[in-house]
Amino acid sequence: MITLVIGNKALCSDGYRGEVRAVVIDPAARTVTHIVVEPKGRRGLARLVPLDLVDAESDQVRLRCTEAEFMDLGPAEETLAEFALGQPVPVQLLPPGWRGTGEPRTDGGSILRIDEKETIDVVPEGEVEEHGGDHVHATDGDTGQVRAFRVDPNTGELTHVLVREGHAWGRRDVAIPFDTVTGLDDGIRLSLTRAQVRDLPPVDIEHPAEGNR
Repeated sequence: MITLVIGNKALCSDGYRGEVRAVVIDPAARTVTHIVVEPKGRRGLARLVPLDLVDAESDQVRLRCTEAEFMDLGPAEETLAEFALGQPVPVQLLPPGWRGTGEPRTDGGSILRIDEKETIDVVPEGEVEEHGGDHVHATDGDTGQVRAFRVDPNTGELTHVLVREGHAWGRRDVAIPFDTVTGLDDGIRLSLTRAQVRDLPPVDIEHPAEGNR
């Protein structure tokens, strides 16, 4: 199993760096299909990295692609300028060399003034994005926030969602079996009560070999 920790560093094979911002899930198959990686210092250019390009370690993920290959992966978000001077339709703002979403595009630096622009997520049809900090809902109320997912790297099958639960003075991470997940709309919904989540043993996300599996 591998643990995909949202917020961990991501490193391409040639040293290009980024950060894991989300995990993309196929709800019907209950599998992870991609992770969302945002390049360091480059907001609005996150890419959809297929799971078969990912090697997860305790403090980072290694990507089996170079910077150029990363730039050519499918976009996980797009930034659109609604009313750019000299442009009759909304255009995607994208630096040279980066793969776009198919919208009309331009280099943002070539536009003198951009009054209104918006960055939106791009998710494969039928799939959902889960971000770090998304709420996890027990049957009787909120029970914590998403920190990571445990996955079979060969099949993409989800085995656990790792959740930070408890009060500010007693927070801890627990591994919730994914077969207790009943929905992925507006956060993650469980078939467990808050008491049942509290009864789960703690896990060590930073050192998974030392924690419970």
